[in-house]
Amino acid sequence: MGDIPANTRQLDGPAPKLAMPKGATDCHIHVYLDGHAPQPGGPPIAELATPADYAVVQRRLGLERVVITQSNAYQFDNGATIAGLKAMGSETARGVVVVGPDTTEAELADYHALGVRGARIMNLPGGAVGVDGIPNVEARIRPFGWHLMVQFDGREIERHRVALEAIETDYIIDHTGKFLEPVAADDARVDTLLRLIDRGNAWFKVAGLYETSRAGAPDFADVAGIARRVIAHAPERVIWGSNWPHVGVAREHYPDDAVLLGNLADLADEATCRRILVDNPAALYGFPEPA
Repeated sequence: MGDIPANTRQLDGPAPKLAMPKGATDCHIHVYLDGHAPQPGGPPIAELATPADYAVVQRRLGLERVVITQSNAYQFDNGATIAGLKAMGSETARGVVVVGPDTTEAELADYHALGVRGARIMNLPGGAVGVDGIPNVEARIRPFGWHLMVQFDGREIERHRVALEAIETDYIIDHTGKFLEPVAADDARVDTLLRLIDRGNAWFKVAGLYETSRAGAPDFADVAGIARRVIAHAPERVIWGSNWPHVGVAREHYPDDAVLLGNLADLADEATCRRILVDNPAALYGFPEPA
């Protein structure tokens, strides 16, 4: 064991109130592995979060597929994400990495073979590549058919609108738009978000409601209103992620993973939930049809 403590988070517990369809997918987790140190510019790592740890969560929730997202802690070092992807296997796992100026074409090809299908853009403190890096990253990933996973303060969406409209590949507007101060569902900035989705290459990820909600658990009603409006408007462009292991919040605010997943039942009907959990991730990440 290295310098980073083992996981102490609760992993098991009651199942979510929402029954999981076959092929249900968690489109956003992180892994933190022994032997992979945090990099300068990123946040520290409090404790490990391994594929074995997540397997407990995954069984509890009834999920079958997962997307590992490169953690800000690792910056341009994709080693932990790739190790996690190898451990989980490309039959049921996909990855999103950071593509930097030193990432070689050979590395991109190797990543693709292992199941990487996206590149992360993080325009908040600690992010390795911001919105200004989109053109260069997009040019690198386009030959592989990857998408961009873009996170920014949703309150600044108009500031980023031109850059987002210029994207030609698929891209995800991450973390429920990440409005760092929640806005009303009928806010003009949510209108802008919907117009971006209507252009045809933007996806919307319902994840991390607890990070920005002021209303709090279990419903996160202020942020949930935004998610509900997007789902009603474009259910074919929505995916869901747990954001496990929830490193961005203090332990006393640590969310219950079953509650987060169960909240989908309050946002959409059963058929739409299946679309969000199975069909849409399969289309975006290239998962095969569930057996």
